[in-house]
Amino acid sequence: MTDSIYLEGMEFFGRHGVLPEEQRLGQRFIVDLAMELDLHEAGITDDLAATVNYAEVFAKVKEIVEGVPFKLLEYLADRIAKAVFEGFPLVDGLEITIHKPGAPIPGVFKDVGVKIRRQRREYI
Repeated sequence: MTDSIYLEGMEFFGRHGVLPEEQRLGQRFIVDLAMELDLHEAGITDDLAATVNYAEVFAKVKEIVEGVPFKLLEYLADRIAKAVFEGFPLVDGLEITIHKPGAPIPGVFKDVGVKIRRQRREYI
C-alpha cells in the first residue's frame, strides 16, 4: 500500500509558453501535486522528520513556476519533479498536473494542461 501527501489547486503567476506574448504578459497556472511515500513512521511517532513538510514543497513549486520561463508545460512539470526528488528524499513517486486555464487556444474549453507520473529511480 502506498501513502501520499498531496497539494491540490496551488495557483501561481508564471510566464511559460511558446508564444512571445505568453512569456511577456504571463498568466495563471494551477498545479496539483501528489507525492507517494511511506507515512507509517510519521503516523506512529508524530514526528515531522518522518514525513514531508508540505509548506516547504509549496515554496519549492512556487519558486519554479514563478521563476525562469519555459516554453513547454512538460518541461515545467519535469523541473518540479526533479526538485521534489532532490529536496525531499522520502518521496518515492509523484504525480503532477499543471493546468493552464488561459492557454491561447481559439475556442471555448474548460481546462488544458499536462499530467506526469514519475518515480525517484528515474532521477537517480
